[in-house]
Amino acid sequence: MGLQKTLTIAGTDVSGGAGIAADLKTFQEYETYGMSVIVTTVTMDPETWSHRVFPTALEVVDSQLETALSLSPDAIKTGMLPSEEVIEKAKDAYLNSDAKAFVIDPVMVCKGDDEVLNPGLVDAMIEHLIPHATIVTPNLVEAGHLTGRKTPKTLEEVKQCAETIIKMGAKHVIIKGGTGIDGDKAVDVYYDGEEFHLLKSDKIDASFNHGAGCTFASAITANIAKGKTPLEAVQTAKAFVTSAIKNGWKMNEHVGVVRHGAANTVEEVQVNDEQI
Repeated sequence: MGLQKTLTIAGTDVSGGAGIAADLKTFQEYETYGMSVIVTTVTMDPETWSHRVFPTALEVVDSQLETALSLSPDAIKTGMLPSEEVIEKAKDAYLNSDAKAFVIDPVMVCKGDDEVLNPGLVDAMIEHLIPHATIVTPNLVEAGHLTGRKTPKTLEEVKQCAETIIKMGAKHVIIKGGTGIDGDKAVDVYYDGEEFHLLKSDKIDASFNHGAGCTFASAITANIAKGKTPLEAVQTAKAFVTSAIKNGWKMNEHVGVVRHGAANTVEEVQVNDEQI
């Protein structure tokens, strides 16, 4: 019996913590067959760990997509997309596939950076990706950019962002509040246009979170590919990534990375789901 096939269209992080490396590690943990289309390469200056981004030539992107789609992925996830052209290609790839899910991780900045890679990408995501998304997985900064608001700081502001993203056409949204919302819990807000769910776990006093967003989105992708509903997929992914952060480790003087397999090899973390 074959495995469900999960495709990531994203950037490759040479350090191995985020991007396609994180996606493929996570797909493997869920025993799905991971495939990748590399649309950008991210390297780091060893002295400062500042990021350097190198987009893949469009003809190479096209060739990769041709191969990947010929293998009939069951679910498709996007990550860092470097241009409006690539965003459109990702949309077309999903629409030309038989995939049952399109998971949009609207990556706008590299970890440790504050500036959006290209402000025009936000408009392109809104036009081409969000209306077709099974689920969108922004963090607080990304949720603010997508909705034209300041970065949400309160639960009510996060809920307003979620409502706006659903109105843009997404079927489901999970906004990663994490430690950015006041209180003793790391809170993520899920919304499907009808019901809100607060997913809560203990806040973790650690900085080993490089790759957490990619890992979370790819865990959602794998779980939907295996038949879970988006809400079930989010609940499972929240526990998975919380364990990965809790058991992360310092890779060098600049960065601490998540441990992608911690939920399966070290411990499972409790997540509470509160419908509001």
